Amino acid sequence: MILIFALSLEMKKKPFCLMPFLHFHVGDRGDVRACCVGNIPYGNVNNNTKEEIWNGEAINALREKFLEGESDNRCKVCLDLEKNGAKSIREETFERFPDYKVSEHEGPIYFDIRFSNVCNFRCRTCWHGASSKWFNDAKTLGTAIGNKAIIGNLHDFDKFIQEYGSDLIRAEEIYFAGGEPLVTEEHYQLLNWLIERKSTDMRLRYNTNFSILHFKNYNVLKLWESFPSVEVMASIDAMGVEGEYIRKEFSWEGFVQNVKEIKDYSHINFKVAPTISVYNVKLLPDFYKYLIEQEVIEKEDFYVNILHRPDYFNIQILPKEKKEAVNKLYSQFLKENFPTSILKKFKEIVTYMNARDRSHLWKVFQKKSSELDELRGESSHAINY
Repeated sequence: MILIFALSLEMKKKPFCLMPFLHFHVGDRGDVRACCVGNIPYGNVNNNTKEEIWNGEAINALREKFLEGESDNRCKVCLDLEKNGAKSIREETFERFPDYKVSEHEGPIYFDIRFSNVCNFRCRTCWHGASSKWFNDAKTLGTAIGNKAIIGNLHDFDKFIQEYGSDLIRAEEIYFAGGEPLVTEEHYQLLNWLIERKSTDMRLRYNTNFSILHFKNYNVLKLWESFPSVEVMASIDAMGVEGEYIRKEFSWEGFVQNVKEIKDYSHINFKVAPTISVYNVKLLPDFYKYLIEQEVIEKEDFYVNILHRPDYFNIQILPKEKKEAVNKLYSQFLKENFPTSILKKFKEIVTYMNARDRSHLWKVFQKKSSELDELRGESSHAINY
């Protein structure tokens, strides 16, 4: 039985999330969870029907809890970010769906489908579960989560389309992340499926390493022409050799070339979206200014994603003297004439960093980073963290 909920303006102020009412996240091995950071399982797309998942006991229990204004301890990532002065996915969802009213929707209108862990990068802050390219390094380090590189999440694409096709057609937003969506076959299959049915009114939103615009016989720029609203968030953490050190296989030269290629498409909102970690928190002010000076992005198009875990990459682990250096840099940056929204994001970073002293993990970070340096034949001298 479909539950009918009413969302009042007063309830929006309470510490609960919209996700279980409108969102469908497919993650590791097909598990459906509340979102990409909340470990709240509803079922599995490979084993359960849509009815069992979308109207099941697990999701309805969470809906009822949120409607009572209660949070859930499994929402730790969002709650910690908010507590420590940073914006969470929970808050962003209210911003992106400001007029949403919980009603008799028979299915989700916001999809986040991670088809697999297929990726062409080995970013330092990533792992095998989100990158097939990480497999060999993970085996050596003893952190692999399986005995093969590629971990598929969706066993049968056609079956998934048959089950959720009507919801995908009326979706307001489809979010693609990874792995790396632009090297994932199913991503292109889904775009073609939507185009063939002339169902392209939804927003497409991407978190991508932006290394490839042409994959096999697909030209993603040509496919995006059929969609009126496309947001591309390029996961680039720094420029030049520093960016290449943090995100293994990243090419700064290739990134610059792809930026030139996308400039001709006015309906594509291009942003740079760094993941803020101990590796790049000091680099961020100069990185942002360079992107503006070189007209890579517009002044507002800088999306900040503060890394929460693994703990040993979290900026809260910085020793006191390193935090002081970051505070000094950001203090100077915040005096400059940049948009209020951008200054707010940089304030959130330092507020979050200073909220807790977790410097006992600094030695763990140094050990983990040195292990990776040795394995990859790299040196931390490439970056001054």
